[in-house]
Amino acid sequence: MKPATAWCLYDWANSAFATVILSAVLPVYFAAIAPLGGVPFLKRTIPATAFWSYTVAASMLLVALIAPALGNLADRHAVKKPLLIIFTTVGALATALLFFAGNGAYFLAAGLFLAGNIGFSAGNVFYNAFLTDLANGVEADKLSSKAYAWGYIGGGIALALVFLLIEGHAWFGITDKGLATRFGFLFTGVWWLLFALPAFRWLQDGPLRPDAARLHTPADYLRLARELAGYPDLLRFLLAFLLYNDGIQTIIAIAAIFASAELGLSTGTILGCYLMIQFLAMPATMLTARLAARWGSKRTVLAALAVFAVITVFAATMHSALEFWILGAAVALVLGGSQALSRSLYAGLVPPQRSAEFFSFFAISSKFASILGPLLFALLIDLTGSNRLAILSLTLFFVIGIVLLAGVDIERGRSRVLENSGGQG
Repeated sequence: MKPATAWCLYDWANSAFATVILSAVLPVYFAAIAPLGGVPFLKRTIPATAFWSYTVAASMLLVALIAPALGNLADRHAVKKPLLIIFTTVGALATALLFFAGNGAYFLAAGLFLAGNIGFSAGNVFYNAFLTDLANGVEADKLSSKAYAWGYIGGGIALALVFLLIEGHAWFGITDKGLATRFGFLFTGVWWLLFALPAFRWLQDGPLRPDAARLHTPADYLRLARELAGYPDLLRFLLAFLLYNDGIQTIIAIAAIFASAELGLSTGTILGCYLMIQFLAMPATMLTARLAARWGSKRTVLAALAVFAVITVFAATMHSALEFWILGAAVALVLGGSQALSRSLYAGLVPPQRSAEFFSFFAISSKFASILGPLLFALLIDLTGSNRLAILSLTLFFVIGIVLLAGVDIERGRSRVLENSGGQG
């Protein structure tokens, strides 16, 4: 098996976590097992939607704090693959253990989700860093898009199987939907670890870099921040990505629980819509890669972000299941392409010999986005009681992200990488 194929297959593997745990099933299940009046926490009661968003934000904060040091460690000691294996195993195990989070065990469910999401997110730091070892330029766009497309298919199949397990629980001899859902969590953890095995086998680390500067103290982080300032287009891209990915990740994290709590949609309707998104997103992602080859990656991402801005306004005004399905179709058309092209754009702006370290900052942008969006969403619900106002607020992230990304000069940024690397690409 080629390393590039194994790399794509990892996206197939961990996308089961993204669809079943992060997006479609666990948020709805959490709302079902939490108290109707809200979750009691720190001498007050928090709405289930807000508590879930706080939990997502907490897991992302922990990843953001440890990502740079892990990335530096991976580059210096050439241990991207061992760290990928460790965090994948932790995430898959925590996912499987959600089987034991029965009715009323909402704190156990939140804790295991916290561990699983840390494994998923930290693992992606090292997984993404392998892209610079496998391809560059237009080929990186194609490979990144191919991996996302495989991820949508893998995540979609995993979600479909969990959906069949839940809706057809009696046929499988399972007494109720709650128990079937928990079996679905066990299945998801096994799926993730099983299909990650080819990546564990075939991906290879680069050479050791023992002379590289370490990241241990706050002064080390300040030094690296100053180095980032030497790549102004990279830095501007990171700020843009932080903002627009904030909106994307928040939509992914809260759509299911919003549909359940605000629109009153059934689990079957929500899962059916997510299945449609997964399988529609696959061809849409590949089509977006073709558009990028014609229009350029940056222009294509800007167009996708404009669509996302319209989506958030529509989401804040919808009331019916039909509107939720229309929203899902619109998200499917731009979701994978915007993320795949963002990853390959960033890969072209980083020094290849320090890919894990620089992708740790990509992870920080991604994770702080995943902190700020859910945190803002939770605070607005907590303070105003309005889910719709919280969703409408996401439009601002897309608008500012578009403005910042429009000012990034991709070719200048790539030239700066070559200059700072002594002409070594």
